[in-house]
Amino acid sequence: MLSLFLYIVRIYSFVLIAYALLSWFPGAYQTKIGEWIINLSRPYLSLFDRLNLSFGPIDFTIIVAIFALNIFSEVISKILIGLLY
Repeated sequence: MLSLFLYIVRIYSFVLIAYALLSWFPGAYQTKIGEWIINLSRPYLSLFDRLNLSFGPIDFTIIVAIFALNIFSEVISKILIGLLY
């Protein structure tokens, strides 16, 4: 069960990375895959929008979101391991 949770977190991290990479290609967000990635990633990324992590043309929101997701998954896995063993 724990390995499934960590696997899902890893896959979602790749979705967030794909979201960031789509910004490099004009029109990529308007494709079917782009729309699918946006629908998966925007609800989570909107939690970090109010932090205003844009410095000039560079936006660090996705980096912070991925970092927070991985820290959260590690904390949850440590808690579950402590409870189960």
